Amino acid sequence: MLDPEGSVEHQPASSFPKVLLIPLAMLLAIAALLLLALSATRQKEPDFYTFKVVNIRGKLVSLEKYRGSVSLVVNVASECGYTDSHYKALQQLQRDLGPYHFNVLAFPCNQFGQQEPDTNKEIESFARKTYGASFPMFSKITVSGAGAIPAFKYLIDSTGEEPTWNFWKYLVDPNGKAVKVWDSTVSVEEIRPHVTELVRKIILKKKDEL
Repeated sequence: MLDPEGSVEHQPASSFPKVLLIPLAMLLAIAALLLLALSATRQKEPDFYTFKVVNIRGKLVSLEKYRGSVSLVVNVASECGYTDSHYKALQQLQRDLGPYHFNVLAFPCNQFGQQEPDTNKEIESFARKTYGASFPMFSKITVSGAGAIPAFKYLIDSTGEEPTWNFWKYLVDPNGKAVKVWDSTVSVEEIRPHVTELVRKIILKKKDEL
């Protein structure tokens, strides 16, 4: 169509694509936020080393300090029929393999047979003086049932095995995953090969990275 001066009339460009750009940009932004949220959720997936606990002297500590090493988590008691054999063997294992690649992590518990009745100070003194225990020890706790601390709830949920007596032993790998569990009747000597194998893998990996 010609205008009065004989020039061609130019129709305004359609605004339809611009209208689409706004909701499209919003959708992309929402998708990006969802991906970030999903990534953050995956990163925050708990493992044993993500928890904080109270040590035998009452200080809140993070288990993160043990990441990268193997841990044998044990609910200990001072007056159990398994006390003498387990404490001696646990200390020997700590002496042989720890503390750089491995640690026994001892959690006193009075839940079974009331066989850990003393205070944290008395428990530590007993373990250190009687058995020369050099492994990390933590405050007396509940390890099963509704009152179990979060770190033990994680061990129970991830293995499907809940302590029913003193000296249950959970083997935790360098990434904080519980890989094996043994009850009180299984001696430390019997599980030593499993612990040693995990420690050996750490040492070999570090050698390969040199």
